Amino acid sequence: MGETVTDRAAEARATYLRYVESREAVGRGERTWASLGEEFFTEDAVFVDPAWGRVEGRVAIAEFMDESMAGLDDWSFPEAWTMVEDDRVVAMWWNRLPETRGDGTPHQAMGLSVLHYAGDGRFSYEHDVLNMAHVLELITESGWAPPATMNVPPARPDRDPTPPRRSGP
Repeated sequence: MGETVTDRAAEARATYLRYVESREAVGRGERTWASLGEEFFTEDAVFVDPAWGRVEGRVAIAEFMDESMAGLDDWSFPEAWTMVEDDRVVAMWWNRLPETRGDGTPHQAMGLSVLHYAGDGRFSYEHDVLNMAHVLELITESGWAPPATMNVPPARPDRDPTPPRRSGP
């Protein structure tokens, strides 16, 4: 008996929730960003980041994750909601700066992620969408200054959002 769409969606959701838990473990210093790339992406996966652009392949994604997150150790990325349909995951999360405003509200910008689940606990595609102008406004408003360890995204990143070819639902 073959796998049903419902089973596939449940597997995709469970894998995504493990991915989120693992991101939180990075925030606690228990894992590296690169370990997420190694564990959760296929060999031929594509990751599209709003600042860094398109990254292809598991090894490159792992390296990108460490490089792009350097210097953002005090930022957090709490999840707001997740939707799953078949092997597609869409999630809304917050890109939250470390300090709060005088009234206690966080400096944060909404982000969206679209992922394609490839099976076996791995994703073949992630596209993060974030209003970078809003993030820059929040940085200015909060007074946050990047540490020397922070890396600068490429000047002309490849922004092609095309996912890898899929052979499934």
